[in-house]
Amino acid sequence: MIELLVLDVDGCLSDGGIIYSNSADEYKIFNVKDGLAIVSWIRLGKKVAIITGRKSKVVETRADELGVNFLFQGVKNKTAKLETILKNENLSFKNVAAIGDDLNDLKMLKKVNWSFTPKDGSHFVKDEVDTVLNLEGGKGAVREMIEMIIEKESMLGEFLELWQ
Repeated sequence: MIELLVLDVDGCLSDGGIIYSNSADEYKIFNVKDGLAIVSWIRLGKKVAIITGRKSKVVETRADELGVNFLFQGVKNKTAKLETILKNENLSFKNVAAIGDDLNDLKMLKKVNWSFTPKDGSHFVKDEVDTVLNLEGGKGAVREMIEMIIEKESMLGEFLELWQ
């Protein structure tokens, strides 16, 4: 059973675009549909980790807003970071689903139980993951992933009950 979702940010939770203001403030656009699905997943008693290669205050704010359990930024080796989480949470790779879109996600994606990439993920990643989503990064791909997991694991009724 999937207990932990691992999410990449740029290209998965966002469309991969980074906007800088003249004062070097960074801006990203996040999809509220992804956010609702993440919050729902957590309300189901599951866990979420954001593991990203970049560092951004914006990502920290979004993770806090959603109640994400684990946030690691500036990570060079995502697999090693995930192994630490698994050890601390007494979980294994079979309990993990992950989404990534580029080469720095590939090693980790190959180890988890169910791997995903958005429609616009790198073709190198698309060739290696279990599921290529219909939606692009930042356009609801994370929501699509969560709904697929919920349906496969027979949690749809419980998921829908959260909002009724």
